[in-house]
Amino acid sequence: MTVKLFAGLRERAGWSSRELDGVARVSDVWAALDLGDEPPGLLYAVNKAYAEPNLALADGDEVAVIPPVSGGDFRLSEAPLDLAACVAEVESDEAGAIATFVGTTRIASRGRTVHHLEYEAYPGMAEQVMAEIADELRSRHELIGVAIHHRVGVVGIGEPSVVIAVSSAHRGAALVACHEAIDALKERVPLWKKEVYEGGEEWIGTGS
Repeated sequence: MTVKLFAGLRERAGWSSRELDGVARVSDVWAALDLGDEPPGLLYAVNKAYAEPNLALADGDEVAVIPPVSGGDFRLSEAPLDLAACVAEVESDEAGAIATFVGTTRIASRGRTVHHLEYEAYPGMAEQVMAEIADELRSRHELIGVAIHHRVGVVGIGEPSVVIAVSSAHRGAALVACHEAIDALKERVPLWKKEVYEGGEEWIGTGS
């Protein structure tokens, strides 16, 4: 079987993928990797579906070891987004600036009149990729906090589909990181957008 590691686990091990033999159940995977004590909060996915520890494994399975999300707030929500709640996740006495981005549904797109948007995501993976983006931003900029909230389901005209908040000691880093965050989200996070317009509908692709 193939075992895949992500984010901090990948850096800790020094590899992202390896073959593993002789493992009977999901609960046996970590010990077989010989990486020390198992961190709390790990999740496991087998063939891209979350798996319970007692699940039996077979030859050819792909097992993903998924670290817990930490160091920020990365959320999918079927309810309307609240910018103030996102900002509260990154507030700090050390912050001299908090930069925000709010992406909203516009009524006109590519010459069409839009009724609403519909967002679909891969839960679990989407939040994890958001966390990875935040970790990368922290490595490039002196940031204090990063929070990303994204809607799923139907989003009406004028409603926010995504809110991002970034805090840092200085405004320059916060502004640049906020810009980079939305660009990375659109490119990498497993989110898909359907545009419902007068006379039809169309999946636009990933991102917001």
